[in-house]
Amino acid sequence: MGVAEVLFVGGPVFTGTGRPITGLAVAVADGRIAAIVPESEASALIGDGTRVVDLDGALLSPGFQDAHVHPVSGGMELLQCNLTGAADAEDAVARIKAYADAHPEEPWILGGGWSMDHFPGGAPVRGLLDAIVPDRPVLLLSRDHHSSWANSAAIRLAGLDASTPDPDDGRIEREADGTPAGTFHEGAGELFSGVRPDHDPELAYRGLLAAQEELIALGITGWQDAAVGASSIIADPLDAYERAVREGVLRVHVTGAQWWERDQGVEQVARMTAKRDALAARVPADRLTISTTKIMVDGVAENQTAAMLTPYKDPHGHATGNRGLSFVDPSVVREAVTALDAAGMQVHFHALGDRAVREALDAVEAARAANGPTDRRHHLAHLQVVDEAEVPRFAETDAVANLQALWASHEPQLDELTLPFLRDGAEERHYPFGDFARAGVRLAAGSDWPVSSADPMDAVHIAVTRVHPGSTAAPLGGAHQRLDLETAMAAYTSGSAYVNHRDHDTGWVREGYLANLVVLSPDPFSVPAEDIHHATVQSTWIEGELAYRLQTDTEKDPS
Repeated sequence: MGVAEVLFVGGPVFTGTGRPITGLAVAVADGRIAAIVPESEASALIGDGTRVVDLDGALLSPGFQDAHVHPVSGGMELLQCNLTGAADAEDAVARIKAYADAHPEEPWILGGGWSMDHFPGGAPVRGLLDAIVPDRPVLLLSRDHHSSWANSAAIRLAGLDASTPDPDDGRIEREADGTPAGTFHEGAGELFSGVRPDHDPELAYRGLLAAQEELIALGITGWQDAAVGASSIIADPLDAYERAVREGVLRVHVTGAQWWERDQGVEQVARMTAKRDALAARVPADRLTISTTKIMVDGVAENQTAAMLTPYKDPHGHATGNRGLSFVDPSVVREAVTALDAAGMQVHFHALGDRAVREALDAVEAARAANGPTDRRHHLAHLQVVDEAEVPRFAETDAVANLQALWASHEPQLDELTLPFLRDGAEERHYPFGDFARAGVRLAAGSDWPVSSADPMDAVHIAVTRVHPGSTAAPLGGAHQRLDLETAMAAYTSGSAYVNHRDHDTGWVREGYLANLVVLSPDPFSVPAEDIHHATVQSTWIEGELAYRLQTDTEKDPS
C-alpha cells in the first residue's frame, strides 16, 4: 500500500478472536484497514497527511456490535419521562412528578425505565401515580419493557375495569375486587393501544440520533434492532432509520428484525419478504437491512410469563399450575420458521425460559430438516434458563446463542422476584455460558438496551466474573459458567458481526475490512478480572473516521 491516512501504533490488537497480538501497526486508508504490519515497518506508511494514533498501551479492537438492542425506543426514553436512574420507588415517583410539572403541555405522561424490584411483588400501583398526576393519563414501561404502569386516568380512558379479562398473552394485576391495580404485564399493555397517543415520528427520529450518539460513545459501530414493526408500546423505528439514511446521518450499520405478530399466522412471511425487498430497493444494504424476523416465544421470569418446563412456585414454595406462556403455538412457530428460512429470512428468537428454548430449537430443527442447511444464522436471545439437554442442540442446528451477559449475576430482581418462584436447582441452569462454550456453540452478544446498560464492557465484565463489580455474591450458576475474556470479547465483535451477516467486512481487524474500531484503556486483558469494567472507550472509529473521542477533564472544564 501507499501512505496511511490513519496509523495505530503502540498497543496490543485484539483481532476478533484469541489473545491480543502485540508489536503490530494497523494502517487505515479509504475507510478500510489497508495493512497490518510489524511496528518496525510502520514508518514506511507515514506521510505528510498521516494521522498517527499512539495507543500508549491501550487495546485496539474491532468495533462492538450489539446483537439485540432497541435504540429508537431507548433514545425516546432519554427524551421522555426517564426513570432508568431511579434509586428506588420514592425516587421514581419524584422523577415522574418533576417531569409532569416541567411539561404541563403534554396530554399524556409517557416514558419508562422503572425497576420491578423497587415495588412489592414487582407491581407498582395506580395510587402512587394518582397522588402526583391525577388529571392526566400516565403510562410508563418497565425497565425490561414487559410491563406497563398506568394511573387511574389512563385506565378509565382505556375503558378497563374489574370485568376486563386478561388477554391470552398477558396479565392484569388486580385489586381485591378485580379492579386493575395499575400494572399490566406483557400483552395486557396493548389494552391502551386505542387511546394512547400515536408515536411521534419526529420524537422517534430525535431518539434514534440520541441513541446513536450514546452507543457510538460505547464503541458500538453496528447493531441488530430487535423490534421493527408497529406496536402501541414501542415505536416502529423503520421510518426513522430510512430518514437517517436519506439525510446521511446514520453512521452505523443496522440489521432490523421485523416483529412477528403473535395473533397472526404464516401469511406474515410473504408480507415480511416483500417489505425486505422493497427496502433493499430504496436504501444501501451496507447501511440498513430488514432480513430478520423477531419471534417472541415467551415472556420474562419475574412476572412468571417465561415458558418453563416445570411450574412456578407460589410465595409459600408450593408448585402452581402456571408454567408461563408460549406466546405463539409451538406448531405455528415450527411452520413459520420453516417458511421464513425457505424465504431467506433469519429468525431472531426471544427465548427466556427452558421450555421456550426447547420450542425455538425445535423450530430451527424443523426448518433444517425441511430446507437443508442454510446460511440464515438463526439466533436465540436471552437464554435465562436452559435445560442441559438443549445445549448441544445449538451446534447441531447451527443456532447461535445471543447472550445478554449483564444479567448473569445475582441482583435484586433475580434474587427476590425470580429465583424463589422457580424449581429447585434452577439457579444452576441460569445463563449457562460456560456450557455453551464447551459445547462449541457459536456466541453473539447484545445488551437489550434500554432494558439494561448498553455498555459492552459492563457485560463483558459479568460474562467473565458472573458477579457485579464490588459484589460479594457467589458467581451465578457457579464459576464453571464463566467465559474467558477472549471468548466474551469475540462474542461482542466477530460473533455479533456473524449474526448480523456483516462478518465479511466488519467484526475483525483484518486487511480489507472496514476500519470500524474501538480503543479501550486500560487494556482489559492487562488487568485482573475484577477490574475489567474499568476499561473505557477512548475513541471510536467508523470507516476510518473518528466518530467519538473521550474528553479529558481539562477539555470538559477548561477553567
